[in-house]
Amino acid sequence: MLGLVGARNTLHSGHRPLMDAPRNGATIFGCLGTRLSEDEKRFYCDADPWGFILFARNVETPDQIRALTAEMRASVGRDAPILIDQEGGRVQRLRAPNWLEWLPALDQMTCTKLGRADRAMWIRYRVIADELRALGIDVNCAPMLDVPTPQVHEIIRNRCYGQDVQTVVTAGRAVADGLLAGGVLPILKHIPGHGRPTADSHLELPRTDALAKDLRAVDFATFAGLADLPMAMTGHVVYEAFDAERCATLSPVVIDLIRGEIGFDGLLMSDDISMNALAGGFTERTRGALDAGCDLILHCHGHMNEMVEVANEAGRLGVIGAARAANALGFRQVPDEIDRTALLAELDDLLMVGRNDPEPSR
Repeated sequence: MLGLVGARNTLHSGHRPLMDAPRNGATIFGCLGTRLSEDEKRFYCDADPWGFILFARNVETPDQIRALTAEMRASVGRDAPILIDQEGGRVQRLRAPNWLEWLPALDQMTCTKLGRADRAMWIRYRVIADELRALGIDVNCAPMLDVPTPQVHEIIRNRCYGQDVQTVVTAGRAVADGLLAGGVLPILKHIPGHGRPTADSHLELPRTDALAKDLRAVDFATFAGLADLPMAMTGHVVYEAFDAERCATLSPVVIDLIRGEIGFDGLLMSDDISMNALAGGFTERTRGALDAGCDLILHCHGHMNEMVEVANEAGRLGVIGAARAANALGFRQVPDEIDRTALLAELDDLLMVGRNDPEPSR
């Protein structure tokens, strides 16, 4: 298994000169259905998005997903990254009976035998990576490094790994290592922290009035602990101590903090700019995120008129963004074979409840 120390050295040494990094479209797009329409194929060919993302509406069977991911890559003529949110628990696009069901991450962390939570998380995400790779999916939107406070919205709470910095950092490293070992790129989220707001960013703009010292000591610290990872996703959260007007995705102040204090110098993508947390049209949202310092714009809904607007405004990756993208892809590796049955048996032995027991009541 390639360790992250080696991967970090690769990131900083670079895989190619800056000028040679391919400057694809500065976008990641979804699609509407289970196969690409002719209009979508033509649009992706012209827009040349850096990557694609899949949702529950796009997945039915293993063969269908393999055909869809092949169509996506064929539309841009290269081995484009294909993303999914497969955390397990509340957020997983691939479901039974074709794929494994998982406990929410926080529940798994809580019910694992003492001292073995990190091994259990590594196994979980090594097996998830194995499922994803078999479908042509090579990027997973995890680990999630948010540290939940008692008041945080339920959309976040049980997706987290723990309630203190060290637990979250150690578990997050295990998640990332498991994905990387399985040939799947991890994405840190939601940088620089979504563990305090009481609002759901899918519906409205979350805010936190936490003091700067508290944000630095807890929320930002988890991301600093894994700042060597290749990719991260912003949070649509207003951190009033730093920028009372703009959420992180649109705030040059907060993104400077991400790059400087937190130390993340990898490929930075926005969270979905279709979310109601953001105001204005898609041209305005796209320009705001790019001007703030995002490298890539994530648009998930698959609506053609919106994607055209985003692509026209986003244009191509800048030189620095293209170099970051090339370095991120340099983390790709061919996974070693695993004994899936043995790993799942080990995981079951580590847990004090069943791997796919019903979620506990909340």
